Amino acid sequence: MPEIIPVPRPDQQARLAVADALSTSVRGDSFGTLNDVASWLAACQGVAPAAPLQRTRVIVFAGAHGIATRTFEGVGLSAFAPESDAEQLTELAEGAGPAHTMARRTGASIHVVECAPSGSIDVEPAMSTEKFDAAFTLGQTTADAEIDAGADLLIPAELGVGGTSVAAVLMGNFTATEPVVIVGPGSGTTDAMWKTKVTVIRDAMFRIRNLDGIEVIKAASSPSFAALVGFMCQAAARRTPMLIDGPLTATAAVYAEKLAPGVKHWLYAASATTEPSHIKALELLKLQPLLELRMRAGQGLAALSAVPLIDAAVELAGDELAALAAAESNESQAPAAEYED
Repeated sequence: MPEIIPVPRPDQQARLAVADALSTSVRGDSFGTLNDVASWLAACQGVAPAAPLQRTRVIVFAGAHGIATRTFEGVGLSAFAPESDAEQLTELAEGAGPAHTMARRTGASIHVVECAPSGSIDVEPAMSTEKFDAAFTLGQTTADAEIDAGADLLIPAELGVGGTSVAAVLMGNFTATEPVVIVGPGSGTTDAMWKTKVTVIRDAMFRIRNLDGIEVIKAASSPSFAALVGFMCQAAARRTPMLIDGPLTATAAVYAEKLAPGVKHWLYAASATTEPSHIKALELLKLQPLLELRMRAGQGLAALSAVPLIDAAVELAGDELAALAAAESNESQAPAAEYED
């Protein structure tokens, strides 16, 4: 198992400085949820108010999920064929597709990290111990490289058909939720696909019923998932804020928090979907999503959609705190009133 660095807490004084100032201002208090975002980022940066974001990076961990090839009575579990993984990778490499479109709109950039494929987790382990160690370390070193290059907001993302099924297996196991309850619509499924999905999730959950922690990750996730977990652990240890936006990334955050307590404080939920695994993961992490976009595209698209709002929250908070400071300064400099006997 690679070494995991203890995770520090964000600066609560900076968070309270922003939150308290905004809550005591009539105008500032009217900004609603944006105040929480501005306070969170101030805590992560350790300054009040937070500085404007300069380098937002989306890190897409791409890897084939073995269960994507599974069928039941001749029907698969996803509206996308497993071959679409390669097509989406090519699109990303060419700077095309919805994620790049949104990244250009927000001034962010995307880096794709290709990971090894996983086994079919309903009948075999996802990966060996050696592959887990390699994937987890890949996530850690990727976080280090991005932070060393100046990233001040990271968006861990994923690409791989079957990702919602993996999330369902892991969160179903983590929360002791039955397969028929934890299964979600994924990329859009027919009744026959839903049956296949439930069957695969049931069998995978049965295989890992007596496992815990890292053993669950090795048995029932994928190298791309292990890399996500390692990435989040390392980024949090290095005091770098992250946005999460999908079922698999939220599930990875749950397991990262289990391995390195405190990771959740460096996370903000950009959006939510209707996947039960996603909802349960955010509840466990005590994260309230900024948006309710219900996007199923992956690749950090929903998180990228939230970046302009975060930029606006930082600017609004900065302007309001400056106005409050100026008002206090004017009051302190005002001459004392003179009274006649």
